[in-house]
Parts: sequence; structure tokens; C-alpha cells
Amino acid sequence: MYIYNVTSNVEESIHEQWLVWIKDHIPQVLSTGKFKTATLTRVLVEEDMGGVTYSVQYRATSREALDDYLRDHASILREDVVKRFGDKVLSFRTELQIVDEYTVNFK
Repeated sequence: MYIYNVTSNVEESIHEQWLVWIKDHIPQVLSTGKFKTATLTRVLVEEDMGGVTYSVQYRATSREALDDYLRDHASILREDVVKRFGDKVLSFRTELQIVDEYTVNFK
């Protein structure tokens, strides 16, 4: 399994507007059929640059699905955030391969 992680630092002035937008954007990404699930998280470490930072982890079932997304869908979906928010949102993307997963059950 692969994780496509998008970390975004959002200026305070558009934070609430961006949060509404991202909750609509995530289902659009999932509707491409290339990801199984997505998790939206807020980064709790304060950035020197200010703003509020979030991470979205999209889980792809295969490398091929992730590559297909990047080739066929990513640029179109990325354009939307640029058109709406310009340089008020700074994002970087990381591709991760899950090596192992562990769980524990407490009694």
C-alpha cells in the first residue's frame, strides 16, 4: 500500500474558507478511484512562518494507482487550489510506501 501525503500551510486570513474547500476537495480526489481512503489531520507543531498546517494522507492500493493519479488527475486538481487561494496556501507532497503495519489490542 502507498500513501500520498499532501501537507499544506494555510494563512490565517483564509483558514476557515480553505477548511470548507478541502472537505469538498478530498471527495473529489477519492472519486478518481485511485485511492481507498483519506485522512485529514491538523499538524500540532507551530510553524515559524505562521498559519495553520494540515496534512491529508490518501491511501492508494498500488503503485500503479498512485502513478495513474499523478499522471491523469493531479495537475487538474492542484490548479483549483492555486486559482482559489494563490500563494496563501503552500503545499508539498510526499509519496510513502507502507512497509509494515502493527496494531495492539488492550484488554
